[in-house]
Amino acid sequence: MLLTAVWFATLLVMRTSLTALFGSSTAEYRGIAHASGLAIGLMAVVAVLLGWDSMRLTVLITLPTGLLGLLMSRWSWRRWLSNQRRHGRFTSRTLVVGNRDEVEYVVRALEPIGTAGYQIVGATLLDGNARELDLGRTTVPVLGNLNSVAQVACDLKADTIIVAGRPERDTDFIKRLGWQLEGTAAELVLTDRLADVAGPRLSFTPVDGLPMIKMQIPTYEGAKHILKRALDIVVSALALIPIVLMTPLLSLLIKLDSPGPVFFFQERVGRDGKPFQMVKFRSMHADAEEKLAALKAANEGAGLLFKMKDDPRITRVGKILRKLSFDELPQFWNVLSGEMSVVGPRPPLPTEVSDYDGTVSRRLYIKPGITGLWQVSGRSDLSWDESIRLDLRYVENWSVITDLQIMWRTAKVMLAPKGAY
Repeated sequence: MLLTAVWFATLLVMRTSLTALFGSSTAEYRGIAHASGLAIGLMAVVAVLLGWDSMRLTVLITLPTGLLGLLMSRWSWRRWLSNQRRHGRFTSRTLVVGNRDEVEYVVRALEPIGTAGYQIVGATLLDGNARELDLGRTTVPVLGNLNSVAQVACDLKADTIIVAGRPERDTDFIKRLGWQLEGTAAELVLTDRLADVAGPRLSFTPVDGLPMIKMQIPTYEGAKHILKRALDIVVSALALIPIVLMTPLLSLLIKLDSPGPVFFFQERVGRDGKPFQMVKFRSMHADAEEKLAALKAANEGAGLLFKMKDDPRITRVGKILRKLSFDELPQFWNVLSGEMSVVGPRPPLPTEVSDYDGTVSRRLYIKPGITGLWQVSGRSDLSWDESIRLDLRYVENWSVITDLQIMWRTAKVMLAPKGAY
């Protein structure tokens, strides 16, 4: 009973149930682990000081089982709440404030309602008088002006006000807005496109009353990348074991469906612009490359990509392989050989790279991946700009934890494919 009381107390003191933590599972789980370690450590010290020999065994058993139970419980509740929010329940009524392009950027990122639970109910433009914003898949009413943001939020019964920008030469706008919202249930959230590039590398440090945001310069060498390579070797080696066992059956199905080789090799561009031969299970007819020119006019892909939902070059078995992403499995050999990574930007074709500008070419700063943010965020349904934005965000901000999360999300996408063709 004492151990339970101390454990609950440390979870409370470490504030592991804050609503703000829901946006980052790693922050919540890290807090739970720290609180649990602190509780067990305190009880271990008490057991030693008071000579409670039986407590030692209790501590040894409780730490792993209790911590695992807590993490599984929080994970289950996260899944439940995420599902509820996707159906419009337990959401935050949200007002977005800023210039038109900034507001549109935020609304497009938050609509439709995702796991963050922001339900956009209105917008206040600081640089226009439009009545509504028509963004294609959603329409947002425009209400109020620079001086009536707090009143509009009150009228809309908004739980959250997202400030995407402030008026020029009005450095106190956000401070005044915070004062006006005092005493309400409203949550004030500041967003900036800077965070889209540098999110995890940002840290806030006040110096003598001066708020300073430090941004860590991205690096593409060093210990972190060695750890990423080690993770790639372990994951690819383990993945190749079942792939080798599956290959004879898949090879037979591919051969019976259409004549040609089992594997398809294609030149792609890797890190620092170095070309390599990417390998896949063949999902198209053997003469697919020769037929490509005749299908250019029917291209449904984004930007420089060629995609067709009903591509006549794809075989019957190939459609199933693509739907399940099985055609990508041989790329684990590319990972093991060091040409690719398990997680990274999409591996581009040489023809795409020749049209890259200075910004897009930053995708080549790290190895391309079998999966990535583009894979778990819509795949072929993404626009070219969205695909590039996701790739650049990953290149700038990746971490081993992020890679593990993307791998987990990829497994779920494979079970419920979307945008795969």
